Amino acid sequence: MPETNLFADFAPLPVGIALMQVLLALCAAVAGILAGHLASRGARAALQSGRTGWRLWLPELLAVGVGPFITAVVLVGCRALPAVAAWPLTVLDDSLYLTLLWLLCRIGLWLLALAAGRGSWLGRHELVFTWLAWVVGLASFIGLLEVLESTLDTIDLIPGKGVFSLWSLLKGLAVVALFLAITSIVSRAIERRVMRIEALAPSTRIGIAKFSYFFLTSLGLLIGINAAGVDLTALTVLTGAIGIGLGFGLQSIASNFVSGFVLLLDKSIKPGDVISFTGMTGTSTENFGWVQELRGRYVVVRDRDGVETLVPNQNLITNPVINWSYSDRKVRLKLPVRISYADDPEQALTLLVEAAYCSPRVLRDPAPVSRLMHFSDHGIDLELRFWITDPADGVNNVRSDVNRSIWKHFKQAGITIPVAQYDVRVVQTRGGGA
Repeated sequence: MPETNLFADFAPLPVGIALMQVLLALCAAVAGILAGHLASRGARAALQSGRTGWRLWLPELLAVGVGPFITAVVLVGCRALPAVAAWPLTVLDDSLYLTLLWLLCRIGLWLLALAAGRGSWLGRHELVFTWLAWVVGLASFIGLLEVLESTLDTIDLIPGKGVFSLWSLLKGLAVVALFLAITSIVSRAIERRVMRIEALAPSTRIGIAKFSYFFLTSLGLLIGINAAGVDLTALTVLTGAIGIGLGFGLQSIASNFVSGFVLLLDKSIKPGDVISFTGMTGTSTENFGWVQELRGRYVVVRDRDGVETLVPNQNLITNPVINWSYSDRKVRLKLPVRISYADDPEQALTLLVEAAYCSPRVLRDPAPVSRLMHFSDHGIDLELRFWITDPADGVNNVRSDVNRSIWKHFKQAGITIPVAQYDVRVVQTRGGGA
């Protein structure tokens, strides 16, 4: 970046030559604005047509860069004119420099926004950050940044032998924030790319994405601190304090993070799995839901009511969890039924199997079966057992359909479901009292 003062360069120019160069610079800017407007119309048409991939981002790149590029070409052409080449080209040279600076900022921020995603904070405020970067470059070009640096450098925050000025603090924060932002954007881009690889298991994809995010973010933090001029060897005491904090105050948070990586590595729970947190198997659906997302500290579980529960990773490691779809998505359901001793149990067992076929979700292979379990005080206890392959679509709705079908079949066959009854006997004693 040239060490110059823009206003000092303008001073020795004759007024007529300066105004002519300003006019040529304005004409170049108008040409660039018109070219950028036409390119923006093409980018909007590509977006509305539903294009994807390079067919979409190529028109966007042209819309972003063609304006300042045309302006720079016109400025270079004006400088090459014989009548203009004899002038002191201070205005045209400065305009060309600022145009190329804008082109660099515009394309650089557009690439970062493309990597971060249009829905990210950078994608939503891309133009704001572009203007901010260009203004910083302009301030450095005209010398204002040096004045600001010299002023803030005189403010010492820590009086003593060492010098730590306000400028050093702001510079360090800016450098660290810049490196963190870049590494975060790169890691998010890697995460989106890895999540689209269908050949990898979902848990493997999530593990690679999370590891790359934490690794690149930590690396960006260390590089930013080092680039800010801080000696990393001086952070030994700080890292020791962080270790003690992890051992005491942050023990639960660290445990959840480690448990999250364990879940990703052993693939015991992955997105799409149907799980429940009750210790009962069979037809119990208490805390029943399916895994929506694996995060660094918790797992998102969505139940049938649409409620999303954030379960800490440590709970899934230390507590029993039923994974209904761990190795096989088939789940067997059991429906207990009681009939009267006056009814034929063989007929009831046959009707139970027929009633199970009322729902298309009940598997034909393995086929439903009925069992006579035991003889109770109030009737004969039977049980219908059948399989389904889609527990994520609900279990109680299938149970309800089959129970209704059992009631209809029993009603038509005259089989009764007994109600528990108790006989109260009044015994009269010898004394005449009850």
